[in-house]
Amino acid sequence: MPDMHPLSGIYAAAVTPVKADSSFDFESVPALLEFFASRGCHGALFFGTTGEGPSFSPSEREAYLRAVGAAREEFLPGFRLLAGTGTPSLSETIDLTKLAFDLGFDGVVVLPPYYFRKATDAGLFNWFSEFIHKAVPSDKWILGYHFPGVSGIGFSLDLLTRLKDTFPDQFAGIKDSSHDESLAVELGQRFGSDLAVFNGTDSYLQLALQNGASGAITAPANIISPGLREVWDLYQAGKDPSEAQERVTEQRHILENYMPFPPSLKALMNRLFNFPRWTVKPPLEALPDDIEESALQGFSEALKE
Repeated sequence: MPDMHPLSGIYAAAVTPVKADSSFDFESVPALLEFFASRGCHGALFFGTTGEGPSFSPSEREAYLRAVGAAREEFLPGFRLLAGTGTPSLSETIDLTKLAFDLGFDGVVVLPPYYFRKATDAGLFNWFSEFIHKAVPSDKWILGYHFPGVSGIGFSLDLLTRLKDTFPDQFAGIKDSSHDESLAVELGQRFGSDLAVFNGTDSYLQLALQNGASGAITAPANIISPGLREVWDLYQAGKDPSEAQERVTEQRHILENYMPFPPSLKALMNRLFNFPRWTVKPPLEALPDDIEESALQGFSEALKE
């Protein structure tokens, strides 16, 4: 098996603990990290889509990232931290990324500048080139965040090739949230294991691994990471992970009935794992009571199987 990238593994795209008054629940940060680590996660991504990243200001992100970094240093020194730092503003993205690396985060996950949706590959390359030169040290890593269904803009294979060739160390790879199985195959055919691809769709983790992926960063990993870790461990051991993948796929499909993920995951983490009842930032809304009960029943039954 080829050498794996140092970031390789299973990551939760972490929810952000927010109180009813929209302030952070800083007190829960250590318990949240310990929960992820105890359930098989190699690390977690903070302020991705599931973490409602675009809903928080730079100063809010700084306060929370500092709390996460301090909790990792005190309780879980080996747990890997990724920060979502991409914004439409190049200067803001540079500042947030420098902050994350100053705080000891292992990598950043960066959306392309998603306001100008008709930007060319050349324009996007220039944006990322300036960003990497100014914000990413030679011993740190960036993952491009490929989520065109939400951001409206993504990474072409040619753009990925140019970025990887120009920045072979800093530009580690991508978080692929396209939910496109054919892209997982294309990425493997084009790059093999040279590009660290982190699958964002739990239901085809096995397929992604078979095509050279380095792991997964997913929203459902907040609550189904033991299954994802089982798929990962079996595959790394050269064993067939198909049965574990089937269970993960079933759980993912149940959760897909209750999207967007942030409110449903926060509700289930409260009901199933006794975390505080966290809210979501507008424009997202809490689940209606009947929908929450349906989600709880459906997912609880899947866990028993």
